Amino acid sequence: MNKSELIDAIATDSGLSKADAGRALDGFTAAITNALKGGGSVSMVGFGTFAVKHREARNGRNPRTGETIQIKASNNPSFKAGKALKDAVN
Repeated sequence: MNKSELIDAIATDSGLSKADAGRALDGFTAAITNALKGGGSVSMVGFGTFAVKHREARNGRNPRTGETIQIKASNNPSFKAGKALKDAVN
């Protein structure tokens, strides 16, 4: 499912127009992005939790040359599915 298909599904399920559903989806993603930028997390009971995980700097290897390279530390967004979502999928 891509973004336009998701907007169509939201509009159908909620009774909103496609334009309103698109704005709602954009607002949802912006709110999660802003919360993660600020170092927080977003938890929706039953659905899951969006959080930021820190990865330390480490050594890696260039697969083409075999040369050892230094990989910088980074913050990466993560999602952990909640029980209700896991149960719905299984």
